[in-house]
Amino acid sequence: MTHKTLFVFPAAICLTACAHAPSPSPPPAEAPGARAPALPAPDTRHDVKRYSKVIGWREGQTPVAPPGFQVTRFADRLRNPRWIYVLPNKDILVAEASSEFKSDEDKKEAQRTGKTESQNLGNSANQITLFRDADGDGTPEVREVFLSRLHQPLGMLLLNDQFYVANTDGLWRYPYKTGQTTLQTQGEKLLDLPAGGYNNHWTRNLLANAEGSRIYVSVGSASNIGENGLDEEKRRANILEIHPDGSQERIYASGLRNPVGMGWAPGTQTLWTVVNERDNLGDNLVPDYLTHVQEGGFYGWPYAYFGPNEDPRLAGQQPDLVKKTLVPDVPLGAHTASLGLAFYDQKAFPAKYHGGAFIGQHGSWNRSELSGYKVVFVPFQNGKPSGPPEDFLTGFISNLEKAQVHGRPVGIAVLPDGALLVADDASNTVWRVTHKP
Repeated sequence: MTHKTLFVFPAAICLTACAHAPSPSPPPAEAPGARAPALPAPDTRHDVKRYSKVIGWREGQTPVAPPGFQVTRFADRLRNPRWIYVLPNKDILVAEASSEFKSDEDKKEAQRTGKTESQNLGNSANQITLFRDADGDGTPEVREVFLSRLHQPLGMLLLNDQFYVANTDGLWRYPYKTGQTTLQTQGEKLLDLPAGGYNNHWTRNLLANAEGSRIYVSVGSASNIGENGLDEEKRRANILEIHPDGSQERIYASGLRNPVGMGWAPGTQTLWTVVNERDNLGDNLVPDYLTHVQEGGFYGWPYAYFGPNEDPRLAGQQPDLVKKTLVPDVPLGAHTASLGLAFYDQKAFPAKYHGGAFIGQHGSWNRSELSGYKVVFVPFQNGKPSGPPEDFLTGFISNLEKAQVHGRPVGIAVLPDGALLVADDASNTVWRVTHKP
């Protein structure tokens, strides 16, 4: 496999707006308490493609939760429900969006020819649907298209009576009044974002700080390891920080190949994210991970992975960056496509879940045997991980040998009543998980 040389320091890729960023600081120290796991040797000859076949769920069939929990179908007949956001009045918003490839065959052909998603006919629903379950029984009484005519939306945020949407190519803002079931007012584009990306890296997520004075925007890479050169990766593989009006953009953290889910650990001011790592280094390389995000921190992409482990395909190009690469906090398995992240900030689940992180693993394609395709839970104590990931919602894989799956979990949200919602984009379903002692 041949790759173009990439002479780029990701933390330095920004627009003029980045002039507001602070002066460079010394290389950040290793994440407190983080220890790199024992990793297998990289295999640069690894070139496995094993796509799953979605067969859907039979009537009455659901994912499987631990004893004491109940899983029910909250909503169905959606079009790629990818992300979930809960408004203060408890209305639930679901972003329906997908890769613009019409099928796996289109995707394979595009990978072979080098086409991007924007060069294909659109297949994304490009809308946000609102659900209102006023009595909390798990059956919404209201279902309305909240916002349409978007361009691969994912991240959603309500801040100061303004509703923000992160399309793949830009951040938009709309006026909002509590209780609205549809937005018909003309929106305002605040910020251009680099569109599309490698193998579903089109997603852009949003998160505000507690004061509402900053918004964080996650932007994944345009490539696997920067093989297409410098220009394609500007402002990418980063978490960006902006003001609510879209101004004063700066890079908050870099070297994050595809950060999507973001959240604040309950009781802290610490930002966390889950990250999809690179392909074609082996069935068990490189682990996706959950990590706290250090301001100004560099997490390795594309030169190193999971700490200062140099990618042999870019050997010798940036030794200083390899050396300063931070070690993430929690490995989540190779090729699991860990995307969704929600901290459990309610009390309805047993105490072991309080303050912990639920992670939606969309599932592998670059692995001989499927990995991911489940929701895992990472326990936390005092704002820090206190144990390894454990399975929480399983049963998505129907037949491992035949690579058949019922669905693929992605976005996760915790409701005010303590229930957990899980978006299953492959089966066009949102699942509701409750605890029934």
